[in-house]
Amino acid sequence: MRNVKESLTDQLGLPPAQGEEEHLSLALANSAITLTGGHTVDLLGTPAQANHWLTERGLAPVDAGMREMCATQLRSLREQIRSLFAARAEGLAALPAAVRAVNDAMTRVPTAPLLQWDDRTGPYRSTPHPTTAIVDHALATLATDAADLLTGPDAGRLTACGSAPCNRYLLRHGRRQWCSTRCGDRARAARAYARRTASPDAAPGDHQH
Repeated sequence: MRNVKESLTDQLGLPPAQGEEEHLSLALANSAITLTGGHTVDLLGTPAQANHWLTERGLAPVDAGMREMCATQLRSLREQIRSLFAARAEGLAALPAAVRAVNDAMTRVPTAPLLQWDDRTGPYRSTPHPTTAIVDHALATLATDAADLLTGPDAGRLTACGSAPCNRYLLRHGRRQWCSTRCGDRARAARAYARRTASPDAAPGDHQH
């Protein structure tokens, strides 16, 4: 299980995309990474990996005992959030099902400490947090962050990485359109190659059309 314990940087040589550290939902959206050659790395691919991902972000204890159903719920919310990010970044209408999924996740857990009554000590208030509700709380936290990001001041900076085949999202900083220097280097190399192959017989400077 060595790969479960490795961080994203260790596995792929990819640092977190701009904005991931401020927005957990952006990190969730970027937890399935498309690499060159058509390979995909899913950091939520197994219950153990999903548990590790949540633990790294303070959303679950190490021994949460994640089940496949829980990991599936997390992956499902990821796809819905990615759909909303794509719609916002491209100025398109959002899928109603994606909006519903985020709202459902946010309202699945109580937002206020509920009234409890102990037979011996009497009334008190607390937020229920049994082990079975850990994933619900994590989903609610991630969904709330996505809603905050989509409606907050950073929404206009949300963009997809401009270096194919990378599928990560980032918060644009200035004119930067790439999630990492590696993707930026690859995009620049691809543009240079395209220029060379577009007119292989042309002399330097002979690019007037």
